[in-house]
Amino acid sequence: MIAGFYSPLPPARTGVADYAAALLAGLRKHGRVEVAPARCDVALYHLGNNALHAQIYRAALRNPGVVVLHDAVLHHFLLGQFTEAQYLEEFVYNYGEWSRGLARELWRGRAASGADSRYFEYPLLRRIAERSRAVVVHNPAAARAVQQCAPAARVVEIPHLFSVPDLPSGAEVLRFRQLLGIAPGAFPFGVFGYLRESKRLAAVLDVFAGLSSSGMPACVLVAGQFVSTDLERAVSPLLSMPGVFRLPYLPERDFWLAAQAADACINLRYPATGETSGIAIRMMGIGKPVLVTDALECARIPEDACLRIAPGLAERESLRQHMILLTSMSGVAAAIGQRGAGHIQRYHRVEEVSRRYWELLCEFVS
Repeated sequence: MIAGFYSPLPPARTGVADYAAALLAGLRKHGRVEVAPARCDVALYHLGNNALHAQIYRAALRNPGVVVLHDAVLHHFLLGQFTEAQYLEEFVYNYGEWSRGLARELWRGRAASGADSRYFEYPLLRRIAERSRAVVVHNPAAARAVQQCAPAARVVEIPHLFSVPDLPSGAEVLRFRQLLGIAPGAFPFGVFGYLRESKRLAAVLDVFAGLSSSGMPACVLVAGQFVSTDLERAVSPLLSMPGVFRLPYLPERDFWLAAQAADACINLRYPATGETSGIAIRMMGIGKPVLVTDALECARIPEDACLRIAPGLAERESLRQHMILLTSMSGVAAAIGQRGAGHIQRYHRVEEVSRRYWELLCEFVS
């Protein structure tokens, strides 16, 4: 059997590329896997909510195979791929003729799609889900989204993978913290990845500002590239606060330095897109406590293996209380981190995840 593998791969600056590289190596331990071959017995297509997946999306429609949905919302991706007429027809295909007026309104307001919850409520999954032989998702929220759009589609939940990294030494991490200027004894919270409105950075920095003024011994590392100029302008004054350390997009080795330098990770998602965050899995995998938005996307994580932040109006107060908990009670962060690492070790090991993918692919080869 030849399995075709279609995905962005490093050095593409996307978590899907990192995930795909680890999965590709794992799959090749089971059999022959080729990247984007002209012909194959079964194809595995990785899809996300950005333009890097344009050719892969079209290939998955032309030659159906197994699709991996890294985001269970493709609305923003399709907005960038279609003309207005194409977008209107796609929306109607998904939601019926009655929705044409709404589609026209959403097209005209698409500049605000990153912050408007309506674009997250209409994932535009029907065509790819109906066309594919199976749809792989990483969590129950994504599974539900696919089933609502295409009830007859075969949906398979496979946990997001974790590949054990080559971590920097304690001395390297200490030097990194000193170079940044992090005070000895401070508790660094880390926000990593592409910075868009849904990562709630403005709320995180606003809560930190209040806690910092009250004397909480903490700081915040903000590492990643802004994908929203509006958000960047809005949070610019907060990024210049004492105790906030701004880092750009980090290559792999530097990412792990920053990850090890953080005592906890804040990884909020609202509105959600059915995504299982690769950053959250990585941080949990190395024993860091992770603060996540309390949503169905995180339903498989045990209650005592992460910190759940209430979404919506309660978000800021929930975040404030949990940040105080971590910084004021010795041992809490380490205990949660250890339980999170145990969960990742049991369910997210790249070896087990790769085996499940391979078995699924084999089902479609006669």
